Amino acid sequence: MTMLSLATILAESARRYPDKVAVVDGPLRTTYAELWQQSLAYAAGLRELGVGPDDTVAVLVPNVTDFPRVYYAALAVGARIVPVHLLLTAEEMAYVLRDSETDLLVAHSSQLQTAATAAHKAGVKLASVGPLPADLPGAPPRLEDVAAAVAPLPSYVSREAEDVAVVFYTSGTTGEPKGALLTHLNLVLNATVNCFDSNDARHDDVVMGCLPLFHTFGQTVGMNGAFRLGATLVLLARFTGEAAVALMVQERVNVFHGVPTMYIALLEAAAKAESLPELRLCVSGGASLPVAVLEKFNETFHAQIYEGYGLSETSPSATTNQPIFGVRAGTIGHPLWGVEVEIARAEVDERIELLPTGELGELVVRGHNVFAGYLNRPEATAEALVDGWFRTGDLGRKDAEGFITIVDRKKDLVIRGGFNVYPREIEEALARHPAVVQVAVIGVPDSLHGEEICAVVVKDRAELTADELIEWSKERLGRHKYPRQVRFVEQLPMGPSFKVLKRELRRTIGGTQ
Repeated sequence: MTMLSLATILAESARRYPDKVAVVDGPLRTTYAELWQQSLAYAAGLRELGVGPDDTVAVLVPNVTDFPRVYYAALAVGARIVPVHLLLTAEEMAYVLRDSETDLLVAHSSQLQTAATAAHKAGVKLASVGPLPADLPGAPPRLEDVAAAVAPLPSYVSREAEDVAVVFYTSGTTGEPKGALLTHLNLVLNATVNCFDSNDARHDDVVMGCLPLFHTFGQTVGMNGAFRLGATLVLLARFTGEAAVALMVQERVNVFHGVPTMYIALLEAAAKAESLPELRLCVSGGASLPVAVLEKFNETFHAQIYEGYGLSETSPSATTNQPIFGVRAGTIGHPLWGVEVEIARAEVDERIELLPTGELGELVVRGHNVFAGYLNRPEATAEALVDGWFRTGDLGRKDAEGFITIVDRKKDLVIRGGFNVYPREIEEALARHPAVVQVAVIGVPDSLHGEEICAVVVKDRAELTADELIEWSKERLGRHKYPRQVRFVEQLPMGPSFKVLKRELRRTIGGTQ
């Protein structure tokens, strides 16, 4: 029996770097020693509210210092954590609380209205953190007040390495969201490998924390990764390109983690900014980064982007471009240390058949990062975990040098007139048009071809027409690939983790789910 707790990431950095600033949150600067002591105090408060080992604490907190305080407090008391997306409706939130069998929801005061409704619907106890009006009627107990009345825990509760630490809810693109079970071992190793084996991360780094901390990328690679290093995390509660550039300059941030839409926003902000941050290390994930965006960002910020790949079910990181192997634009690099990523025959579900180098198939993953299954969903777990491999649902290929390229999601594949068309290839081409800011390609129903290719575009030049863009794309794409339809929009629909929601585009533009 191996004992390991994710709480040790903060506990060890507090022991090694007690006076180092762990978190910058506006004017508030919190050292590692302070953050750990505050977490132990909150842990005692959680225990007073009835939370103990193996209980479940849902966390509804934006990117402020109270997120890591509550997160590590729940770990310290031995509970498992359910991070809750801030943009969920009360009904959606109540579903997550019920499905995860949450015992206590801890909500920031800025989220209390939705939290109270959701907790009531789910029959879950509620506590708050953050400032509350003194005369608020029927307010839930404040965790700070409960914690202040008791002694902090002396240390964290022991856990086994394979115990569940965090339950991440998938986005629910197919059916209801499912809770992916991530163990202490999954998350400690993923944070460690991201820091010490995948890129040139350093103890003196200042890391931008603008990815939502409730999301697996921001939580593991950003927060836990920074704390594993003993680096400083600079929090931004509401991301915009302008706010991020200004804050990075002010706090001398040199490491940026983001999704492609964030890199696009930074490029737009850079055109208006008086000065730019001196970035040393940039990591992109969450969705495919158009090569045109990568090239323009490298030119503008003089910083290399290391594109990686992962899912909630892989803790999240599975592969990334790494200095040891070199960087190849348009690829997701090589697997992380201790992780295997191969290409399997996509048409076969009941077993894994690995394909030779260069062939197109489904990415499959095995290693220390693969989750323990879906909460209370044995059938879904059995479909996802086959022969010791996790089936990702993504199509790709591996070249002779081991670089992996994502072609597309299986579910996003467009079949036009019997030909397979991969939206990402079209998006890469259209992203190079000088007037295209952002593009997403979907298939829409068509009586003749079954599906037709539709490009949904955000443009920065009013005079650009659909016909002009279609003609431009004909010169760069095969006859079966170029879009026959173009729709211009002010912005693309985004999820809480800043991913483009293609299912929303298919519903509103294509009339399908």
